[in-house]
Amino acid sequence: MGDDQKIYMPSAPLPTDRTGLLTAFEPGTRTLEKGSRIAPQFASLPVDIVFEKDVAVQLRDGVTVHVDVFRPVGTEPVPVIMAYSPYGKGQGTSASVMGIFGMVGLDNARVSGLEKFEGPDPAYWCARGYAICNPDIRGVVDSDGDSVLWDRQDGRDAYDIVEWLAEQSWCTGKVAMSGTSYLAATQWFAAAERPPHLAAINPWEGISDTYRDLVMRGGMPDTGFARQLRDNSFFGRNRKEDILAEADVHPLVDELWADKIPALENITVPAYVVASYSNTLHTAGTFRGWRRIASADKWLRVHNSQEWPDYYDEANRDDLRRFFDRFLLGVDNGWETTPRVRYSLLDLEGGDETGIPADAFPPAGVVSTKFYLDARTRTLALDAPTDDATAGYTVDANPDAVSFLARFDDETVLVGYPKAHLFVEADGADDLDLFVLVQKLDAHGTPLQAFTTPNQSAVAHDITDHGASILRYKGSDGRIRVSLRHLDQTLSTDDVPAHTFDRSEKLVPGQVAEVEIDLLPLGLRFHAGEQLRFVVSSRNLLGTMMPGIREYTGANAGRHIVHTGGARASYLQLPVRH
Repeated sequence: MGDDQKIYMPSAPLPTDRTGLLTAFEPGTRTLEKGSRIAPQFASLPVDIVFEKDVAVQLRDGVTVHVDVFRPVGTEPVPVIMAYSPYGKGQGTSASVMGIFGMVGLDNARVSGLEKFEGPDPAYWCARGYAICNPDIRGVVDSDGDSVLWDRQDGRDAYDIVEWLAEQSWCTGKVAMSGTSYLAATQWFAAAERPPHLAAINPWEGISDTYRDLVMRGGMPDTGFARQLRDNSFFGRNRKEDILAEADVHPLVDELWADKIPALENITVPAYVVASYSNTLHTAGTFRGWRRIASADKWLRVHNSQEWPDYYDEANRDDLRRFFDRFLLGVDNGWETTPRVRYSLLDLEGGDETGIPADAFPPAGVVSTKFYLDARTRTLALDAPTDDATAGYTVDANPDAVSFLARFDDETVLVGYPKAHLFVEADGADDLDLFVLVQKLDAHGTPLQAFTTPNQSAVAHDITDHGASILRYKGSDGRIRVSLRHLDQTLSTDDVPAHTFDRSEKLVPGQVAEVEIDLLPLGLRFHAGEQLRFVVSSRNLLGTMMPGIREYTGANAGRHIVHTGGARASYLQLPVRH
């Protein structure tokens, strides 16, 4: 089993910058009064709130964890929303969380400070008839046990907390989950365990495969953010999982990683999933989760910004409340008439469209269209070149990329899943780390980009010129280590290739490998005369996902060659809306 293969390292107490005003272990119940503020920079409370702090909950294996519960005053039972993550449940007022709000340009007064980082705000939800549960999960802060990172153990533990909550005298027996990022990913694991009293989930941008989305995207050990997550979270008294050591020992998918992939096909509860095109950590996993869950009642909204501003936007919270009102309170509010998909189209010139209704994603009328690469002209065309040709670059040279252009004579909309189907060769090496990117160019050939957050300061420019890709959208990217190109025939579709990552097939001299690369879903509008650029490179063209983390350098050498035309007609497949 994967549990037997886990590697642990010592944890450490919560540092000062991650300690909030409610972090201290102080079991008991008190009332937070209407109009009060936890600190001057936060919003005041709209209602009285009962605060049950550091309540002990015993999990099935005897481990005790502690939860904070915020609930409305009164004797009427209420449903509860849980925010499950390794971030300290009292961290909402910490310097680190306030710093993150500042980085993206959010005013701390948008929230009460009672919320767990990336979780629902008790001030909003208690005023509307809901309780909020913020657990310190296994191994975190004052909870017992050893912590794990995005694992089926999270699902089992969340199951136990859900069922404990449902039994409380103040609860109606209906429990939901909500939150972004880590709190979104844990919802896949929890819902896959099917706790009887879990009534709905709301994954708001979160990975759905720890191997493919976090540690080894494309089969490459790009562990910069995994290191940040390991070293700057999971603070506690015992041990925490060492995901980097595990990646070194287990570079291919095996039982260890199987335990870190939720059984999405087991999820049947109502789900309101929120995604974006621009989150290089979460986009692939969020769309994958939405596609693969078995819920009959599932909705997808694709926004045009970044997860935190989107999650705490007042209109979006009200929209989520309508979903929860329907499935937790039983309110006949017409939620079922909400379009199953609401997607965005990015213009990157100030003309984004949001909330476009559809029955599916990609929406009706989208045709997967092959644009063939031509190494002679460096263009993309609808007809495959008849003659063989090659284009290439030397690793670590300048340039270390080749690109291909297409100009759209008429307005063109791309919405759905792009992929690259390439014939590639490594001259002087037995493997290639390939990175690909689809960019939008204006009519004059200038690349178009857009910030995803309200903060567009000089510092925001500095950190996103190369890196911090979640904060500035530059296009749809993908990657593959060519030796790990073997396709999973069960999970692959014509639009979205899926790789097994369970075997390595190195190249021999002169071998031309046929490889498929999934790129992040996109929604882009091209006006007449604007261009699309497709780039193939040996380096990560977007840089790091987050600011301040180590950038991955591809394991490359020699010369990379892309074959086009004839029997090796490489192409970029794009979802064109007609």
